[in-house]
Amino acid sequence: MVKHLATEVVVIGGGIMGASTALFLRQRGVNVVMLERDLCGSRSSGVNFGGVRRQGRSLAMLLLSQRSHALWGRLTELIGTEAEYERSGHFKIARSDADMESLVRYAEMTRDCGLGLQLLDGVELKKRFPVGGTQVVGGSFCPEDGQANPRLLAPAFAAAARRAGAQVLEHTPVQAVEHNGQRFVVRAPGLEIKANIVVNAAGAWAGQFAEQCGEPVPMRIRPPAMGVTEPLPHFLHWSLGVEGGSIYCRQVRRGNVVFGGGPGLVLDDTRARNRATTIWEQLPQLVALLPQLKNAQLIRTWSGNEGALPDHEPIIGASSRIAGLYHAFGFAGGGFQLGPGVGEVMAELIAQGRSSTPIDAFRIDRFLQPASAGEASSPTPERKIA
Repeated sequence: MVKHLATEVVVIGGGIMGASTALFLRQRGVNVVMLERDLCGSRSSGVNFGGVRRQGRSLAMLLLSQRSHALWGRLTELIGTEAEYERSGHFKIARSDADMESLVRYAEMTRDCGLGLQLLDGVELKKRFPVGGTQVVGGSFCPEDGQANPRLLAPAFAAAARRAGAQVLEHTPVQAVEHNGQRFVVRAPGLEIKANIVVNAAGAWAGQFAEQCGEPVPMRIRPPAMGVTEPLPHFLHWSLGVEGGSIYCRQVRRGNVVFGGGPGLVLDDTRARNRATTIWEQLPQLVALLPQLKNAQLIRTWSGNEGALPDHEPIIGASSRIAGLYHAFGFAGGGFQLGPGVGEVMAELIAQGRSSTPIDAFRIDRFLQPASAGEASSPTPERKIA
């Protein structure tokens, strides 16, 4: 027997993007059904590093990141928990003069963006935090950036959306999205939902839905390589990254040091795991930067499927070809901090037809060929639901 539902909006994906979109839509009085193939937050939203940083964002992304930063400051009010969020500060390490010059250029470029970056040379850094010996020449500190627990955040947003009146259906994989000429028809096992609007926030699987809707994008799966140590005495107050990439790490309240860097291994469409070679490459780099980790026990490693786009920018906004379809995906390596801001922007777009935060740089049609003559193509009209 197939159960039939009707709603204003169906959100596909129960990660941080989908769950925050559902919550902010409900706050505007919009009826929402959110579908998640597994448990909310169990995929890329729950396996990432947990860094809550603005530093290092592209100029196109900084206004959105700042909007999200303000929402992080209201987290308990919004979702009823802090999700272990703290503004511990984020320090980006320069291991060469060239790295330091790059950080100086970024600080100058973003001077008016409200990041409050502090450039520290090696001498000043050693006064504040003795990191890395001779391998570190300085770096850039963003005092109000920080960290949180990714395993807590998306489930908390989903629970808040449910309390606000959204229907949240877990273990409900979407099988098809169709349009009957009047409304979308979303099909899942034993379920058919008719809706005016669909939000594609399906993470690593969002590209499949976009392609089905005539908007193929060059997204690939990029699994992170993550690990965590035993609890240690507290010594690391900042979340750390390295200019140019490689490794990153942070120490949580219980004393464990979470770290990552390098690629994991894709097993299939739904699974990924860490690579032993990647871990063995990470460990000496960590010890070189943080000698306190020399005798630490590694207790767990993990990975997951994250969707990445070639220009390292996400897709956010209305479909270029189907009215009523919206996308929010492609955030690999940087979506955790953006999540609340993306959800608020998506709710604003759907309810008011426009966003007060510029998102043109994230349009899906930057990857698309123009529609051929005779091909159905209807831009999303401005609409006001609430």
